[in-house]
Amino acid sequence: MRIEEHPILNFDKKKKIKFFFNGQSVEGYEGDTIASALHAAGVKVLGKSLFLHRPRGFYCAIGNCSSCLMTVNGVANVKTCVTDLEEGMNVEIQEGKGEIV
Repeated sequence: MRIEEHPILNFDKKKKIKFFFNGQSVEGYEGDTIASALHAAGVKVLGKSLFLHRPRGFYCAIGNCSSCLMTVNGVANVKTCVTDLEEGMNVEIQEGKGEIV
């Protein structure tokens, strides 16, 4: 699910980064955001809507919506589309509103 070739852009391979998503080991690349690494790994559902519990995925990719809010290293309401991936991160789907930080 990662763009490998593009007619006008070059995508240099970067260092692989291992992190955890809902307890499972996943790999991304240095320079990825959490959401882009998850998307490239085939994860399409990043959470569920608050009241109707409908699946939410990678939407705006600029931090304006709430579709990518997840719990990262125990901190709720992290905008994963604008948060850089780091080695060993623990990322979890957030249930409900999470705690306000």
